[in-house]
Amino acid sequence: MRPASPLVLSIAAVLAAGTLTACGGGTGSDPDTIKIAFPKDTDNKVTVRDNYVKDMAKEFEKKNKGKKVKIIPIQASAQDYVTKLQQMMRSPKTAPDLVYEDTFLINSDIKSGYLRPLDDYIGKWDDWKQFDATAKTAAKAQDGKIYGVPDGTDTRALWFNKKIFKKAGLPEDWKPKTWDDVLEAARTVKKKAPDKIPLNVFTGKGVGEAAAMQGFEMLLYGTGQDPLYDEKSKKWVKGSKGFKDSLNLVKTVYGEGLGPEVDQALSPTMQTKVVTDLLPKEKLAIALDGSWLGQQWIKTGGSPWPEWDETMGMAPMPTQNGEAPGEVSMSGGWTWSIPQKSKNPELAWKMIEHMQSQKNAVEWCVRGAQIAVRKDVAADPKYLNSMPGIKFFTKRVEHTEYRPTLPVYPQVSTAIQEAMEGVTTGDSTVGEAAKSYDAQLESITDGAVVKK
Repeated sequence: MRPASPLVLSIAAVLAAGTLTACGGGTGSDPDTIKIAFPKDTDNKVTVRDNYVKDMAKEFEKKNKGKKVKIIPIQASAQDYVTKLQQMMRSPKTAPDLVYEDTFLINSDIKSGYLRPLDDYIGKWDDWKQFDATAKTAAKAQDGKIYGVPDGTDTRALWFNKKIFKKAGLPEDWKPKTWDDVLEAARTVKKKAPDKIPLNVFTGKGVGEAAAMQGFEMLLYGTGQDPLYDEKSKKWVKGSKGFKDSLNLVKTVYGEGLGPEVDQALSPTMQTKVVTDLLPKEKLAIALDGSWLGQQWIKTGGSPWPEWDETMGMAPMPTQNGEAPGEVSMSGGWTWSIPQKSKNPELAWKMIEHMQSQKNAVEWCVRGAQIAVRKDVAADPKYLNSMPGIKFFTKRVEHTEYRPTLPVYPQVSTAIQEAMEGVTTGDSTVGEAAKSYDAQLESITDGAVVKK
């Protein structure tokens, strides 16, 4: 999960009549105009998404004579973006025709009736067969319908510093097979390179979903099938050994001093610190993190680090005891969706088709450091040569997992973060934290739980 910036554009400004603008604007329902809303890049120096959408808009207008595209970039934190978008989608007067939805929260908009199903369009779209089967479920609701087309994803694995590993006597082609292998490497770094932080696993409420998804769930999903939500019974899992084992690993990392100082680990800025300071300044040996880090270190990134490709290695995150398939990854991502109250859904779908042509999908994945969700994009030479490590992280899609696409998931995530924080600080034992989580889970889901 990429870090977000503070809110800079008020809801009132977005909703005010006649100010729904970016490159042009206005409300109304011109049948020849499509309005597109998406989150503006939070760093004013970086305009990757903005520039891509502008380029797609120009191409679309050129290809479709007489049609116009009005783009609405919204610069806000992740949650404020959601709030703004929901406000806009409530009324036909302000509803965009096309919106960019985070798969983390899309189901709350589906449940609220803000989005329209796309199955009729998808059923006539040949390109849909190119999409990875798992990625297709990213915007699939409980009613079985598809409410968004993903334009890329991300995967997660272990990043490790080969220079620190060499100093500690660890192999530069490191590929751990179990959790114990990861912990043993961290302990070796602590002993042989005591001035370095051995291992970072995101934890606690400060970093939010990063702790739950690329910290805890990267562990939990290596403990067995359907460890968080049981698809067969359609219930959330409580009381599992895997949950306690995952908490115990977090406790071990921070209890043995294998991770950052606890105050640092719980800081809301920890995500940024890892990618802009701890890794490029070679203070951290192993990081359980995402596929997008390299985008920060290239010449045009936020924290250029010319030596990163030679310095950093990558290894799949292993399952707990090496169980099949032997590795774990979690994926997130965004989808393009059409609001229920869009006045121009047909034109909006044409825009999705345009942006998700093979050529334009490659362009976006290259510009945005996205992991391809289309088979033809994943095989494209331009994509495969776009970034060091891209082949490695694309391969992780084969065994990746997606968070349960259910409206209550954000609340479940918060409960996970609280359990992690308790064992990180030592305020809770693993048993106490797991028991508290189970109680919260029952309340959050109105008792829709199953014990494993």
